[in-house]
Amino acid sequence: MISSYYFKGYASLTKIQRIEWNNRGMSSVHAIFIAVMSLYLVFFSDLFSDDLDKGPVTYRSSQLSTFTLGVSVGYFFTDLVMIFWLYPSLGGMEYILHHALSVCAITYAMLSGEGQIYTYMVLISEATTPGVNLRWFLDTAGMKRSTAYLVNGVVVFFAWLVARILLFIYLFYHIQAHYKQIEQMHTAGYLLVFMVPASLAVMNLMWFMKILKGLRKTLAKRQ
Repeated sequence: MISSYYFKGYASLTKIQRIEWNNRGMSSVHAIFIAVMSLYLVFFSDLFSDDLDKGPVTYRSSQLSTFTLGVSVGYFFTDLVMIFWLYPSLGGMEYILHHALSVCAITYAMLSGEGQIYTYMVLISEATTPGVNLRWFLDTAGMKRSTAYLVNGVVVFFAWLVARILLFIYLFYHIQAHYKQIEQMHTAGYLLVFMVPASLAVMNLMWFMKILKGLRKTLAKRQ
């Protein structure tokens, strides 16, 4: 309803384009919500501070942090079902792997209360999603040669560098610095702390190279 009101060309899109348009719209809503909440909980609240009186940082949680993870689980699970239902229109195997890892890690952190700090550090990377979706929206709307498309590409490049590359370096540093606390976690949580960020980091690097390649191609056409 919102898209058809604000974008006149929405009605002329194919059925699968409208489905993906709607899907990316909800993806952006979730990304903004979870990125803001993750930034707040990790860097601005005192939930995961280094105050030792509060116990190991790996075991800390609150009603707000658990509720927020519940919202995120709901989104990723629903989106994963849509990807399977319309495969491969909404994404290939890399999206299935990304969402499956996300559902497992977030669900475990939500139900057990373990490792929520690392779950939220990873979820901060969702801050790049609205820019990626906007790039698709502009392309679908026939604005690939517009200034907005170029600016968005540059913003996505730097946002990805910060939120999905540099942030993950800090995450791995934090894991190393708090390894003794991580050792106290249950085996499943211990494995998830290492396996999920490592797997996502590899995918982030692969996607980053694609973004860099696309940006170079766009800039070359402008010259």
